[in-house]
Amino acid sequence: MTKLTINSVKNSKIDHVNFNELPFGKVFTDHMFSCDYVNGEWVNPTISEYGPISLDPSARVFHYGQAVFEGMKAYKDENDDIFLFRPEDNFDRINKSAHRLAIPEFPKEFFFEGLEQLLLLEKEWIKTGKGNSLYIRPFVIATQPAISASPAEEYKFMIICSPAKSYYAGEVRVIFAEEYSRSANGGVGYAKAAGNYGAQFYPTSLAHKEGYQQIIWTDANTHEYLEEAGTMNIFFRVNDTLITAPTSDRILDGITRKSVLQLAKDNNIATEVRPVSVAEIKEAANNGSLKEIFGSGTAAVINPILGFKHGDFKFELPALTDNNYSSFFKKALNDIQYNLAEDKHQWRHKVTK
Repeated sequence: MTKLTINSVKNSKIDHVNFNELPFGKVFTDHMFSCDYVNGEWVNPTISEYGPISLDPSARVFHYGQAVFEGMKAYKDENDDIFLFRPEDNFDRINKSAHRLAIPEFPKEFFFEGLEQLLLLEKEWIKTGKGNSLYIRPFVIATQPAISASPAEEYKFMIICSPAKSYYAGEVRVIFAEEYSRSANGGVGYAKAAGNYGAQFYPTSLAHKEGYQQIIWTDANTHEYLEEAGTMNIFFRVNDTLITAPTSDRILDGITRKSVLQLAKDNNIATEVRPVSVAEIKEAANNGSLKEIFGSGTAAVINPILGFKHGDFKFELPALTDNNYSSFFKKALNDIQYNLAEDKHQWRHKVTK
């Protein structure tokens, strides 16, 4: 690999940050990693001061949307050691996303050396204690200046970091989609493409006006099957069985989702990975067998859903104090992430000098 250049800042801005009141994704650390794709190869891996970048107005990312990203977190245990959670999966997925958008795949050595050196520089930004983490955003954009509708020949890969607490605050209720769609067969729904998220903002804003925080998207063909939410995979607990939709070219292969399914298997919790219909969830709500709905994702980890709406049908989930699956999985995941429990699947990755 080309030697990594590190230009560290002289004065950190960390003392001006209130870590007790962190708006998600709006405060950034001192440094960022960047690397350029030119002449058919990735070059110039550099860590430098976080700040604006310069792009030509005709950079293809602005016109044709060649942009993919990942979401990761770093955690710190009580010994001041830093850990990542399943970072190999994030690396594999960003390259899978890149491939779908005709973006050159990123070398593994660049990804991990750049990421780990960046985290070591930003070590003080990662606070101990459950709920505290450093959110990590790797992304790739097309930078070549040309407004011709074809894949770019130049790209920039970057990693930026933001100290974080919980992603969602307060109660979360959802609408089951009836009109708008997140993705369709043959599309880019399985990729973390920037456009997937931008296209959700308008229908989600309509949900907000009705007092709902998220949409659970349904299949584009019939709107009869529940698939995923804007930033989360979705689980339904019917009686004591955990049900979630299978991944496909419409649904993101969530890393937290895979972890929940494995933890369920480890703890003898029945699971079903299959199409989940709107009708069956409404029926389960009516007959009392629907016990929980929760979302899973890197930012949210596990986020309970308190109620849902579909057409004129509204339902509030029962308040479970005992045998609560969402609380169980969140604690189990956090205990692994913060180095508080055995990691028998080797998900935890220690960042070392």
